[in-house]
Amino acid sequence: MLDRLRRRVFWTPRQKFLTLLVTTALVVGAGGWGLYTVLEPEDRSCAPGVARPANSTECVGVDGTGHDFRVPALTAVTAAIGRENAALKPGEYATVALLLPITSTDPGTAEKILRELQGAYAYQYRANHESNSETPRIRLVLANTGNKNAHWRTVVDRLTAMTGAPDRLRAVSGVATSSAEVREAVTALTGAGIAVVGTTITADDLANGPGRDRFPGLARVSPTNSDEARALAHFGRVDAARAILVQDSRTGDHYIDTLRSAFAESLKGAPYEPQLYTSPTDNTEEGNTANTFRQITHLICDTRAETVFFAGRHTQLRQFINALGSRGCADRAFTVLTGDEGSYLGADTKLNRAALGRKLTVRYAALAHPDAWKPGSGRTVPATGGSVVAFDTFLTDIARADEKPVPLRDGQAIVAYDAMATAVHAIRQATPPDAPYPELADVVTQWPQVKGSLRVQGASGWICLDNHGNPYNKAVPIVELAPDGTQRYVQTAWPEGRPPAESCLPPKKG
Repeated sequence: MLDRLRRRVFWTPRQKFLTLLVTTALVVGAGGWGLYTVLEPEDRSCAPGVARPANSTECVGVDGTGHDFRVPALTAVTAAIGRENAALKPGEYATVALLLPITSTDPGTAEKILRELQGAYAYQYRANHESNSETPRIRLVLANTGNKNAHWRTVVDRLTAMTGAPDRLRAVSGVATSSAEVREAVTALTGAGIAVVGTTITADDLANGPGRDRFPGLARVSPTNSDEARALAHFGRVDAARAILVQDSRTGDHYIDTLRSAFAESLKGAPYEPQLYTSPTDNTEEGNTANTFRQITHLICDTRAETVFFAGRHTQLRQFINALGSRGCADRAFTVLTGDEGSYLGADTKLNRAALGRKLTVRYAALAHPDAWKPGSGRTVPATGGSVVAFDTFLTDIARADEKPVPLRDGQAIVAYDAMATAVHAIRQATPPDAPYPELADVVTQWPQVKGSLRVQGASGWICLDNHGNPYNKAVPIVELAPDGTQRYVQTAWPEGRPPAESCLPPKKG
C-alpha cells in the first residue's frame, strides 16, 4: 500500500518536476541569502563622517552635528557645539577642528578631553556672538583619532579633504599629547598647509625653532618643557648639590624625553647620578614600576637631597609619590618638582593623599590655573604677562559650556579656550577686508605677527609668539598638591625669570 502510494505521488513525471522545482527554489533561496549576507556589509556608521573601523568598537572620524562619539560624559557639550554649528549659514564660516583621542579609555585623559571640548566651545560662542560681528564666523568640528590616537591617519586624511567648500577648514586645535602618533599627525597636517594650534603639547621636539621649522604652520599656547624647567628653577632657586633626578629610561615619549633633558640641564653639577626606572610600553598601565620606586626611595634616603626632579608621566609619578610617602627617612623633608603631568594627580583616586602630610611637598609647573590672574589675600597679580580682565571674560564664557560649573583647577579648559582664541585670531587676521574668509595658505603665515599689540589676551596669560610659533616667556603657574587633593596655586614663575615687558616682543636670538 505504502509502496504503491510512493510510486503514485512522488514518482509520477509531474511530481518529479514539482519536487525538483521546490528543491531548487530552496537551494537558490538559501544561497541567495548567504550571498546577500556576504555582499551586504555590516553597517558600521555612527554618524555622518564617523564610523567604527574594522575590529574596533570606537566611533572614529569628524563630526560637527552634535554627535558624542558614544561617550555620555560629552553629550551636553557636543550637543551645544551642534546647535551652534546648525545656526551658521553656508559660505559665512571657516572651520576649526579639535583633534583629540575622544574615545580614550584612560580616565585622566577622558577628563582632560571633556575640559578641552568645553573650553573650545566657550571661545567658539564668543567668536560668533561677542566679537562685534567680526568675520568669518566659526564652525567647530570634533575629530576623534581613537584610543591612543590609533586612527590618526584616517582622521587626518579626512581633515585634509575638508579645506575646500563647504567646510573651509582653516585650522586644527586640540593636539594635546606629546606622543609619536600626534607628532605624525602634526607632520601630516602642517605638510598639507593647515595651521595647527597645540593646546597642552610641551615637548621641545614637537616645536619649531631656529634652523628646524619641521612643522610649518604649528603654533602652541603652552610653554615647552625647557621653559617649564627654567621657570621651576627660577621659582625654587634649587641648590643642585641637594637635588636629584628620577627619570624614565624609556625613550620615544617626547614629553618625557625633553623634560628629562631640561631637568638634567638645570641640575648640572649635581653630585648624584639620576635614578632610573622603566615604564610599561603603555605608560598609563601600572606595570611593576611601584617595586622599582620602593627601591629608589631607599637610595634617595641615602643621599643629602632635599629636592627631587621627576621626569615621567602621571601614572608613574603617582606611584613614586606613594612610595616616597612610605620612605624610611620619614623625618626628612622632600620637595618633588615635575612638569604639567602633575595636573592629573588631583583626580587620581589611587594617590595616597596621606603621603602629602608627611614632610612631602609636590609641586608642578601647570599650564594654567584659575588663581593665577585673580587677586587674592597675600598675593598680587603681575602687572604684565596676563590680565584680570581676560580671565574674567573667560569665566563668563566658560559658564555657557555646561549647566554645572566647569572645574578649572587642572587648567585644561583654560588652555583649550586660549588655543581656540589663537586659531580664531589667525583666521580673522588673515581674512582680507573684502573677503568672507581667508585662503588656507594665508593662515599659517600669521604666527610671527602674534606679539606686541597683536598678542592674544589669553585667560592663561599673554600669548606672544616668536617667529617659530612658540610662546615667549609665557606665565607658568606653580601649583602645589594639597593633602586633600586640591591643587593650590603658589605663584607664577617665568622662563626668563621675570614677567615680559609691556611690549611683549621676543628678543633676537644669536
